[in-house]
Amino acid sequence: MSYAETFKQRNVFCLKYKKEMPALFEAPFPGEAGEKILENISAQAWSEWLEMQTMFINENQLNMMDPKAREFLAERREEFLFKGGEKLDPP
Repeated sequence: MSYAETFKQRNVFCLKYKKEMPALFEAPFPGEAGEKILENISAQAWSEWLEMQTMFINENQLNMMDPKAREFLAERREEFLFKGGEKLDPP
């Protein structure tokens, strides 16, 4: 694989926006959930989620060492990215 091919932008059909869009370069985290995001979510939608996630953490003063806080964020992420979460209220 050439250097140019290594960094060639690929597209995915983004399930959030229901259209072909530039993809992430790699899974945002390891495991099945990260792979699902890599294959189905655009870089733009992921960037928007990161902003929303920061708001959730700050406004709710979430302790990311707490499994319940991580579960809460995982549920919000799933809703935002895969279940029409454009109506998801910020914290």
